[in-house]
Amino acid sequence: MPTSYASAIDQGTTGTRFMIFDHAGRVVVSHYEEHAQIYPQPGWVEHDAREIWEKTRVTIGAALAKGSVSASQLASIGITNQRETTVVWNPQTGELYHNAIVWQDTRTQTICQRLIDDGKGDFIRAKTGLPIATYFSGPKIQWLLENVPGLREKAERGEAVFGNIDTWVIWNLTGGPRGGVRITDYTNASRTMLLNLRTLDWDDELFDLFGIPRAMLPQLRPSSDRNLYGHTDPAGPFGGRVPICGDLGDQQAALFGQVGFEAGEAKNTYGTGCFMLLNTGKEIVPSKSGLLTTVASNGDVCFALEGSIAIAGAAVQWLRDNLKLIQNAAETEEIAQSVEDAGGVYFVPAFNGLFAPHWDMYARGTLVGLTRYTTRAHIVRATLEAICYQTREVLEAMQHDSGVSLKSLKVDGGAVKNNFLMQLQADILGAQVVRPIVNETTALGAAYAAGLAVGFWKSLEELKQNWGVDRIFEPQWDAERREEGYRGWKRAVERAKGWRHESVIRTFYALRMRF
Repeated sequence: MPTSYASAIDQGTTGTRFMIFDHAGRVVVSHYEEHAQIYPQPGWVEHDAREIWEKTRVTIGAALAKGSVSASQLASIGITNQRETTVVWNPQTGELYHNAIVWQDTRTQTICQRLIDDGKGDFIRAKTGLPIATYFSGPKIQWLLENVPGLREKAERGEAVFGNIDTWVIWNLTGGPRGGVRITDYTNASRTMLLNLRTLDWDDELFDLFGIPRAMLPQLRPSSDRNLYGHTDPAGPFGGRVPICGDLGDQQAALFGQVGFEAGEAKNTYGTGCFMLLNTGKEIVPSKSGLLTTVASNGDVCFALEGSIAIAGAAVQWLRDNLKLIQNAAETEEIAQSVEDAGGVYFVPAFNGLFAPHWDMYARGTLVGLTRYTTRAHIVRATLEAICYQTREVLEAMQHDSGVSLKSLKVDGGAVKNNFLMQLQADILGAQVVRPIVNETTALGAAYAAGLAVGFWKSLEELKQNWGVDRIFEPQWDAERREEGYRGWKRAVERAKGWRHESVIRTFYALRMRF
């Protein structure tokens, strides 16, 4: 048995996975646990951060046991995580002051609208590369400070600190209240709406704008850090001291796992949401097409354009859990293939508004084109098509901003196992879709970042040698079918936009007429 492996904790929106990789980047062992999704009100999404930490402990213990691997055999640990999800806790006791507010949550609409009305959009985008949206952490922290009794006073006394999930997990791994380190990397920091991309530091003007004490924020560290963030607490789930030295937000980790190290390389990850990143190298490229400018880091900071889609795999989960149309995600491939097309049905899964390239926090989910002909299979197929059409919108925006015409798209994430979905994606894009041998590139990217820091891998070139193609999907639709379907999609999106906002206005005027 090899004496050394690299490992990664992949803490995602619906669950946590711990994976161990050998030097060739092959999976040695893996374990996954789901955690609960909490919906206190329409548009609100929360997680219990205590449960996330407990599931993290379970996945680590189970994977080590299944693979008969000990802490002494692990060269390093990398962390990758759902970004923007906001946790506030007491650093002396570990007490949580509120459930984690998830990136999908829309409760900060009022805060965001106030910033928009005050004309702060250009100011914020110039500093952070981000539009004003409920997506990001800054408004979520402000909401907590304004709505949790006594929290602001605790924050000012140093008794309440903020972290995204990476910070929370690393703090617990390194001892928690017993000296745990409180850090984040630049990729996660760039999603808070509090990091200045040009100075690569927290920004005091943004702290003032959101009313957030600077002391709440964690220390900034490189994504791959030879100085190490710390070691695991021997009393924790590893039962020994293992270096923790890699930390990336999930989408940047996937780009790293797809060995997208050079400017012009792109990938799309199909998970709860859908996220396309284009590496722009050392250049900060402002978007004019509704994309985000973000950090894509590997130790030396580089940047990326990102198109973020809020609901992708989560729409399939909704078919399963809410509508009971399917029993599991794997069924969708066979069901969707049982019909020639979606029968004129379009599903815009804007459950939490529309992200890139529209950024409409008032949009809501819309299912249009229904007739008596419509069956379960048409709705299932429309759900898969929605993932692909949203991806095409983002790809077109990315090509417009970058001037780069992408002939192929590297893909990863759990949904890429669905061959029909990947073929549908190639047909709707009119471009090659390239699936790698290792689909879980998010965890692999975090393992790569940590392994590089300790010399388990010596160079980026060595990592490139590990990457291999599983299958290339070539487009089969003709241009007429492709464009006709896309026109229908765009009409459906227009019907989803502004839905909540307009319905509130209509209700207001209806009540006025009544009284």
